Amino acid sequence: MKVLITGATGLIGKEIVTLLNDNDISVHYLTTRKDKIESGHNYQGFFWNPKIGEIDTECIKDVDAIINLVGATVAKRWTESYKKEIIDSRVQSANLLLKTLKEQNHNVKQIISASAIGIYPHHMTNYYEEDHNEVDDSFLGRVVEQWEHSVEAFKSIGVKVSIVRIGLVLSNKGGALPQIAKPIRMGLGAAFGSGKQWQSWIHITDLTRMFKYILDHELEGIYNGVSPNPIKNRELTRTTAEVLRRPLILPNIPRFFMKLILGDMYIVLFSSHRVSSKKIEDKGFNIKFHHLKPALVDLLK
Repeated sequence: MKVLITGATGLIGKEIVTLLNDNDISVHYLTTRKDKIESGHNYQGFFWNPKIGEIDTECIKDVDAIINLVGATVAKRWTESYKKEIIDSRVQSANLLLKTLKEQNHNVKQIISASAIGIYPHHMTNYYEEDHNEVDDSFLGRVVEQWEHSVEAFKSIGVKVSIVRIGLVLSNKGGALPQIAKPIRMGLGAAFGSGKQWQSWIHITDLTRMFKYILDHELEGIYNGVSPNPIKNRELTRTTAEVLRRPLILPNIPRFFMKLILGDMYIVLFSSHRVSSKKIEDKGFNIKFHHLKPALVDLLK
């Protein structure tokens, strides 16, 4: 089997590439930087520039499936121009892939795309499953809605579409966890706001295994990429401190203060999403890290 990956050099992409190669699955990957093009056993890079519609069409040669992870980070101050980049980086890349498949002979049967649980409305008590059709009225909600719409378009050419709505990814190699752990190690950790907002999380090992499971079983549809046990922000902070054996002595960080520091993107820290993993588990996928503390011990030990 051969898989084309966008966003292969990101936090999740690197782990998926390693997992696929370890299982003798060849990887083609797309990059916007020619100096990042590498060629090796089961690993070949190709250049593309979605902003101007440029792509090396050799990237789809003998490819059976696409894993789409590309997208500008949301963990950066949201100026109006950067908001446009966040959307364009997702929609333009999907549109270019679709256009390429329409114009070239190919063997692609499936696309598995990253998405985000930010599509669900902020709520302190709701428990969201994939069939919930109300979209959050925030900027992130609009981003995810457009992102998923651009991927759903692959159905028009007979390609199976799978979407993984990813929650808070816990990894010791990047992402949110090192940023959470750093102030706690220094004795400066604190929950955000009331600390009562729900955070649906997943260990990066489980997330990468989930992508491969969907690939192996050619599953279609939308799946939540989360663990079965969401936690509240204050529990995440407290458990991280417990694993690191550090005290929590500071009061919670006020909402207005983080808005002053981060601008509109402060909402990422205060949104509440309690999301179900039942659908993917009912398909036979076994989540290894069900509970937060064992996941943190594994990552922070």
